[in-house]
Amino acid sequence: MASTLKYVRVPPNSANLEEARKRVFEFFKTACRSIPTIMDIYILDDVAKPSELRSTVASEIRKNAHVTDPKVIDMLLFKATEELSNIVEHAKQRHHIIGQYVVGRQGLTQDLGIKDQGNSNFLKNFYSGNYF
Repeated sequence: MASTLKYVRVPPNSANLEEARKRVFEFFKTACRSIPTIMDIYILDDVAKPSELRSTVASEIRKNAHVTDPKVIDMLLFKATEELSNIVEHAKQRHHIIGQYVVGRQGLTQDLGIKDQGNSNFLKNFYSGNYF
């Protein structure tokens, strides 16, 4: 685990968009190199494969592909570096990793279809007035 920690560092500010883009690719390589360690720390072999985690990291990076300001890219890169550092240093629990990166945010949302409205007037008024 100590060998992985030396790669996780906060990058300096980028001078231009090309340099920021290069730093994002370097971060992606670092994150991919950390995946086997993360799999061992959080015992994720039974719920995910390294390739699934790698594609999750890639999709998280692609979410911000539209950003063209180097300062914003540096800020996002700083946040991502801190997240990776917290994960590698075991600052999160297993269910956090599974919920955020294995199941994904869409998998945790509940069905927002029609709920059982109940038989009493109190429940009908409650359901119609709160959150629905």
